[in-house]
Amino acid sequence: MYHDSLDPRVKRLELPIEPDQPYQDANDGDQWQTYEVFHQTSRGEQHKHVGIVHAPSPEMAILFAKEQYARRMKCVNIWVVKTADVYQTDYEDSDMFDPATDKSYRESFGYKNTRQLIDKFKKANNITTPDTADENEHSTKQPKTVTTKTGVKAGIVVGKKN
Repeated sequence: MYHDSLDPRVKRLELPIEPDQPYQDANDGDQWQTYEVFHQTSRGEQHKHVGIVHAPSPEMAILFAKEQYARRMKCVNIWVVKTADVYQTDYEDSDMFDPATDKSYRESFGYKNTRQLIDKFKKANNITTPDTADENEHSTKQPKTVTTKTGVKAGIVVGKKN
C-alpha cells in the first residue's frame, strides 16, 4: 500500500505507508538539484544571496531564478551555484577565525611608542647615533648659524627636536 497523494511528485515516488516496507528510489529525472541564487542590483555592487531554486540544469536554474528573484526587484546579473558545490567550515573549527597575533602595526595606534622602543633598543645594544648620543646635550644645544652662498643665515639644529 502506498501514499495516495494529490501531489504528482509524491505519488510518483510510491512511498509506502508502513515504515518497514521497502520503497523504490526516485529516478534521476524525478529529483531536480537545488541551486543557490545570487543577484546583483547594479553594476559594481556585490552579489547577494537571495534564495534557492530547484532545476534540472544550470541554464534552467538561471531561468527559474530570473522569474523568481528578478521579476519584482531591480537586478542586472544573476549567479547560480549548485548547493552541493558550496563548501563550508565546521562550527568546531570556529577558532580559525580568531585573530592570530598582535597586529597593532596595521593600525595607527600601533606606532604610538615607536620612538621610545627604538631608543630602548639602541640603549640596550649600545648603539650611538647623532640623535641618541646624549639626550641632555641636544636639549640645551643652540642652533648653529650657517651662512649660505647668497649670504642668508639659517639656524640648523643637529639631532632631535625639542
